[in-house]
Amino acid sequence: MTSPQARRPIVAANWKMNTGPDDGAQLARAVSAEDLPLAQVEVVLCPPATGLTSVAEAVEDSPIAVGAQHVYWESSGAFTGEISVPMLTGLAAYAITGHSERRQLFGESDLDVRRKTLAILSGGLTPIVAVGESLDQWDAGETLAVLRSQVTQVFDVLSPEQTAASVIAYEPVWAIGTGRNASPEQAQEAIGWIRDTVAACQGRPAAERVRIQYGGSVSPDNCDELLSRDGIDGALVGGASLDAAQFAAIVRAAVP
Repeated sequence: MTSPQARRPIVAANWKMNTGPDDGAQLARAVSAEDLPLAQVEVVLCPPATGLTSVAEAVEDSPIAVGAQHVYWESSGAFTGEISVPMLTGLAAYAITGHSERRQLFGESDLDVRRKTLAILSGGLTPIVAVGESLDQWDAGETLAVLRSQVTQVFDVLSPEQTAASVIAYEPVWAIGTGRNASPEQAQEAIGWIRDTVAACQGRPAAERVRIQYGGSVSPDNCDELLSRDGIDGALVGGASLDAAQFAAIVRAAVP
């Protein structure tokens, strides 16, 4: 069984719809210039699609990885505006799927997340599968049921090896961009539920190997307490990732 200490933490920057090719490259260079513990923490930068090439070039001599914010599950075809996994060859090593904004604003369903996760894995990339409950679901005490459903929809169809190679991001929807975040105890409990659900799908060994991040208004002010909790294997960072110094502080807090 893999111990929490054996899971290398991963901190991913989701720049969302911010930065173009030039300022994205500038931000990537600023991040790489920080004194980051890259031997201990994996760092991923996820710019908008238009910045993937420039950001990949900016960090090509660094261990910092690049990720896509969104992909489509088909490899090619008449899908105007979409980006397929094969199009990311040489540019990205990761791809986010299931982010709450994709679910809420663009109607991305659990089935869509499953299809995209399979496509990401089939294309040789690592998925960052985001799951989380809404404020209404949180208030109604439905968090466990929602997480079980979202996790099962994806991980029931993967192999144990694919499961272990994936990353999961727990992001309570009510904490995305609101300045509110789950308490360390709440985040740790929810991530424990997620790991137990993965174990029910693909076995405890795979569940102990999969890395589970926390996402939701992570900042230098709260990262130490959040990331010091057992079972929380890093963070998916939104707004704070647009500032190199703030993002670097979060990366340092993830050191085991």
